[in-house]
Amino acid sequence: MRALLDTLMVLLTFTNLRLLGLSRINASIRTVAAQGVLLGFVALAAHAGHWNARILIVAAVGIAIKGIAFPVLLFRALRAAKIRREVEPFVGYIPSVLAGMAAFLISLWVAARLPLPGGPASDLIVPTALSTMLVGLLLIVSRKKALSQALGYLVFENGIYVFGVGVAYEAPALVEMGILLDVFVAVFVMGITVFHIAREFDSIDTTRLAALKE
Repeated sequence: MRALLDTLMVLLTFTNLRLLGLSRINASIRTVAAQGVLLGFVALAAHAGHWNARILIVAAVGIAIKGIAFPVLLFRALRAAKIRREVEPFVGYIPSVLAGMAAFLISLWVAARLPLPGGPASDLIVPTALSTMLVGLLLIVSRKKALSQALGYLVFENGIYVFGVGVAYEAPALVEMGILLDVFVAVFVMGITVFHIAREFDSIDTTRLAALKE
């Protein structure tokens, strides 16, 4: 199972880099959905041989919410906003991918020096978790469209999820479900916000919100 877990970490890293290089928002949503499904398998692989009802519920709920519910909400917001691409982001796509690669290398360096009780199920879990959080932050600050920023928020939380299921073995299920609920509410509210921005401004480019100051 360790080899499977390492493979999942590599796939998660590739999805992060893919997100940074995509301009089509619908493809980005599908990538985040795939990432959500991968996270469910990460929860199972990280606790191979120690499965119980809690782990199975966390994995199933993670796949249902991150891999299905969130993408459905975001696709509805995308249809309401009638957009297809992230046009002229603050940071270009190639620099974004390079920044994502740098984030992973920095995460490897930090993880090697981060004292943790016990040991993670894979040496790649902590670097992948940290780099995923950094990629989420990069998407939030480097993209103009509100939907792209919502995707960044989801990716950031996915990094927290990886760290939680891979390192915090004794974290109660209530805390993990609470995190998922918080993110669910945040994405739901973001979908409503995107709809209203698109209706009022005929665009979801957040830079146009500066017009509200006038």
